[in-house]
Amino acid sequence: MSWRTALTSQARVTHRTLQVASHLSASPARHSNPSSPVTSPPPSPRLSATMSSSAGSAGFKQEPHKLLVIPGPIEVSDDVLWANAHPSVSHVSPDFVPILGDSIRMLRQVLFAPESQPVITAGSGTLGWDHVAANVAQPGEDVLVLNSGYFGDSFAECFETYGAKVTQLKAPIGSKPALSDVEAALKSKKYSVVTFTHVDTSTGVLSDAKGLGELVKRVSPESILVLDGVCSVGSEEIRMQDWGIDVVLTASQKGLGCPPGLMVLAASKKAIAKFEKRASPPNSYFASWAKWLPVMKAYESGTGAYFGTPPTNLIYALNASLQAITKGSVSLEDRFAAHKATSAKVKNFVQSLGLEQLVADGIKDGANGMTAVKYPQGIKAGDLLPKMVAKNIVIAAGLHKEVKDTYFRIGHMGVTVVDPSRGDIDHLLKSLKESLSEAGYKGN
Repeated sequence: MSWRTALTSQARVTHRTLQVASHLSASPARHSNPSSPVTSPPPSPRLSATMSSSAGSAGFKQEPHKLLVIPGPIEVSDDVLWANAHPSVSHVSPDFVPILGDSIRMLRQVLFAPESQPVITAGSGTLGWDHVAANVAQPGEDVLVLNSGYFGDSFAECFETYGAKVTQLKAPIGSKPALSDVEAALKSKKYSVVTFTHVDTSTGVLSDAKGLGELVKRVSPESILVLDGVCSVGSEEIRMQDWGIDVVLTASQKGLGCPPGLMVLAASKKAIAKFEKRASPPNSYFASWAKWLPVMKAYESGTGAYFGTPPTNLIYALNASLQAITKGSVSLEDRFAAHKATSAKVKNFVQSLGLEQLVADGIKDGANGMTAVKYPQGIKAGDLLPKMVAKNIVIAAGLHKEVKDTYFRIGHMGVTVVDPSRGDIDHLLKSLKESLSEAGYKGN
């Protein structure tokens, strides 16, 4: 059987029916005393509420915890955390199938990509690189990686692992390759795949997704353009279809506002067509689109299917978050505007303290969901970060290996931004100023 035939036959997967073992609730407890009547303790109020069909998240509040304002994972709303606590359920249950199906449809809305094919599986955003390298690129093909930080190096390494020939176009730390340089590279050689990191979490640089899409369509329309959106989906505007982006990959724990554990991806018709024309099967098993595309289509059509078990609870959480993003009181357009406004507030505040950002022009070229800030002279990570923790706030140290000890990173995305009633941003900025002062920084 050819790999293309296998792709078709994979759609005819065996469907399973959820059978509830109702006798378990009446079974005597193990190790009980036979001479005494069997009694079961009443369920806890939380368990009773969870099991009740009419129960919702009303009244549920997270336990007090440190405010998590790193560039991911981020704070999770009460509704999303409640959804993640859903009772365990079969991945092919009639109750679960529409949850994944609806999540697929809502992801298209978030990305403005009505004709794309989403894929949602267990895994981190890193797994998205494998999906691209194993399905879209073929061994020996030329790939151009636009490098704006640590994650460009890593994506390049992933392509090389799968046998692609990689050329990197690198920018100085804190900047991105100029569109003119990208155009020159595309004119010098035919690249099968072009990739860029929309927001590089190590530097806070925001790439020009729209400009790159227009450039590739004009100069190298046969190239597949891949947007690594791990630190941008949900906090940055992405109009996948209009801008000519062929693959967007991301993860659950950043702008999508869920706990970590989901790889989320969307592929255009052009990307899938290139996959289907491969001369050889995908050179990955778990990341193979020959396995996953039929499963995603089955769930969206209302039928459970199996290749690998999806993390059902996380998908309930993702569904709750996508519901809020696409159907909540804050529209997608307002969500993007809120992230821009909060980003400007944080960056202007940092500047007012006399601090520099890793991105030379943070307002113009910096991400809207995070800010990378250089330590003032004489201050190090050990002087500042513990003082923030003492105020119950967690920010992140530097990540880029060449300058990691010279800066720290703040995340401002998701519920922290779109729900100003929480007061997270004001508390963060006030605490940052106090902590710097306690560390000996005099400021402006």
